[in-house]
Amino acid sequence: MKNFLESSDIIDFNHSAVATKAHELADGCQNERDIAKRCFEFVRDEISHTGDARKGITTCSASEVLEHATGWCYAKSHLLAALLRANGIPTALCYQRLDCSEYIDGVFFLHGLNAVYLKDFGWYRIDARGNKVGVNAQFNPPEEKLAFELRENEYDLPDLYSEPLDIVVKALKTHKNYSEMIENFPDIKKP
Repeated sequence: MKNFLESSDIIDFNHSAVATKAHELADGCQNERDIAKRCFEFVRDEISHTGDARKGITTCSASEVLEHATGWCYAKSHLLAALLRANGIPTALCYQRLDCSEYIDGVFFLHGLNAVYLKDFGWYRIDARGNKVGVNAQFNPPEEKLAFELRENEYDLPDLYSEPLDIVVKALKTHKNYSEMIENFPDIKKP
């Protein structure tokens, strides 16, 4: 569990703004479930999804996402991990491989989300990507309600990661705006 509680260059909950927001969100909560839900809803609802906004810069670290209030799914998962870890809640990064037909036909991409360890439920996946028509991610353990239901040729990557995949970080740091990123989503082939 130690790896899922650490701060890093990307999951930078030691950054003063991230630490302050994490503690602000936990204020008045009765337990870890309440903290996790409040952090999830903040990232889902208050941080815009860069793809939905169809504009904005590409952010990567939790502090960048918080500062600019925008991020692709991966970046939003970095902020959520940082907020939860700052509150002592083990949080992992997870990925799905999805069809990208919303943006480009015939292309697949990785989608970033989180798993949080809650004492009463174990690992529970949550997706703070941001809701819109056709996307209704919720926090209601033990029921999992992610942003996307898997379709043919789509799948979950089986591992929980303490740090983002290198291919994700490279894409976020290389492609600095919406139009660049839309043409260069990270992807991996099924093992």
